[in-house]
Amino acid sequence: MLLKQFFVEKIAHSSYLLAGESTCAVVDPQRDVGLYLEAAGASGHKITHILETHLHADFISGHMDLAKATGAKIYAPKSAKCRFPHIAVAEGDRLRIEDMTLRVLETPGHTPEHISYVVTDTSRAREPVGVFCGDTLFIGDVGRPDLFPKIARELASKLYDSLHQKLMALPDFCEVYPAHGAGSLCGRAIGAKRQSTIGYERRFNAALRITDREEFIRSLTTDMPPAPDHFSRCSAVNAKGPALLSDMPPLERLDPAAFEKAAGRAAAVVVDARSYEAFGGQHVPGSLNIPFGGNFATFAGWVVPPEKDIYLVTEDGVEPEEVAVWLHRVGVDRIKGVLEGGLFAWARTGRHTGHVPQLSSRELHGKASGKARLAILDVRAAREYQAFHIKGAINIPAPDLRHRHRELHPEAPLVVICSTGHRSSLAASLLLRQGFKSVMNAAGGMTGYGAAGFAPLCTVCYVPHASHFMGKDMLVV
Repeated sequence: MLLKQFFVEKIAHSSYLLAGESTCAVVDPQRDVGLYLEAAGASGHKITHILETHLHADFISGHMDLAKATGAKIYAPKSAKCRFPHIAVAEGDRLRIEDMTLRVLETPGHTPEHISYVVTDTSRAREPVGVFCGDTLFIGDVGRPDLFPKIARELASKLYDSLHQKLMALPDFCEVYPAHGAGSLCGRAIGAKRQSTIGYERRFNAALRITDREEFIRSLTTDMPPAPDHFSRCSAVNAKGPALLSDMPPLERLDPAAFEKAAGRAAAVVVDARSYEAFGGQHVPGSLNIPFGGNFATFAGWVVPPEKDIYLVTEDGVEPEEVAVWLHRVGVDRIKGVLEGGLFAWARTGRHTGHVPQLSSRELHGKASGKARLAILDVRAAREYQAFHIKGAINIPAPDLRHRHRELHPEAPLVVICSTGHRSSLAASLLLRQGFKSVMNAAGGMTGYGAAGFAPLCTVCYVPHASHFMGKDMLVV
C-alpha cells in the first residue's frame, strides 16, 4: 500500500492517491487534475478509482476531468443522488483495489450525504490501517454542520453519532486522512498537522471531548465563522458534474482599448489580482482588488459574481493562467481575458485610473489620535475585531460591504483596516464601486499597527479562523 497526499494551500484542501502494485485510487480530487496524472505516471500506476467522500462545498471537484483523462470509475455517496455516471455506494459496501479493501461508512453531519472509506491492507493485517474521513473528522476539529442552516441542529446531532458511534469505534492506531487542514473554513479549529490517528484525536480533539450531545450541537451551531458565498454553490455543481476544464477556452490577451470595451459591459467585472500597494497606485476604475498574495481563492469565491464575465489584471511574476486556475477551483468559470501589458500599458494610452492612498501605521495613528474628522472601518471578522481594535472603529467584515455599505457615509473620509492590508484593499475596491469618494487603506493592517507599538500583539490576526476551543479547556491533565 502506497499513500501520497496532495495539499492545496489557501483553500487547505487535502486529496490522496492510494496505490497498490499497479493500480490506484484518487480520493477527493482537486479540479485541476494534472498532478495526479503526473504522480501516477511517475510511479507506474493506472488510476482506476475516483472516490468522493461528499459533495464538497468549498471547492469544485476534479472527478469529471479525472474520469475523462483516465477512464476510471467515480464512486460517490448513494444519498447524494449525483447526476453524472458513477457507482453509488452506501453503508457496508466494499471496494477492492488489489490487496486493499475499502469499507464504506455513512458519516453524515457536515453534509447530509457524507461517507467515509475505511482502508484495510489485507497483505499485512485484518484490521484497518486508515480512514478517509472527508470533512467529518479533522485534525483537532470536526466538520461544521451549519452550512445547511435550516437543518443545522439535525446535522450536528448526526455528526455526533457519526463521530462517536462509527469513527471512534475504529482502532486507536487507525490513521486519519481528512480532506482539509488548517486554514479551511469547513471547520473552525483545524490543526496544522496533516495526519493523525483515531487514538490521538480521541484524546486531544477538543470537539470530541464534548460528550454531552446538546452541548456538542450548541458548540457547532452558534458563533460559527461566516461561510463564503461559493459554499452555497459548489455542492450543487459537484452533484451535477462540473464543466470540464479541458473544454475551457484560453484567455484572450487584450490591449487597453479592447479590454476597456469588453470589461466595461454591465455583464462583466474586472478582477485585479495585484498587490494592494500596486492597486492603490493606479487601477482600472471599478475593478475588484483581490491580492493574489492573500487568500485569493476564498475571497474570489466570496465576492466575484459567478454569472459575470471576468477580466483579469495581473502583475509581473503572476501568470494569468495561474490566477484562472484558482478561480476555477472555487467555481468562477467565466474568465474571458487579461489586460495585456498591465497598468503600464493602460496608463500609457491616457486612460483614466483610480487610486487608493496607502497610510502607514504611524500616519494612521496620527490621524486616529488627532481631531480631524476621520472614520475607521475595520473589515476583519467579528472575533478578530473583538480581540482588539482601534477605539471608535466600525466593524463590517469586508465581504459584507456589498450589502452593508449603506451604513457608511459615502462622502466622509474613510480609512479601511484589516490584519495586513489585503482584505482592506478588497473592501476599499468594493466601496469605490459604490461611489465612495475618499477611501484610504491602512498598509500593514493591525499587524503593522501592533508592530509599531500602537496595539498589543493579536494572535487572532495571524490565525483568523483558529480554534473556537482555544483556552484552558483544551488542556489534558
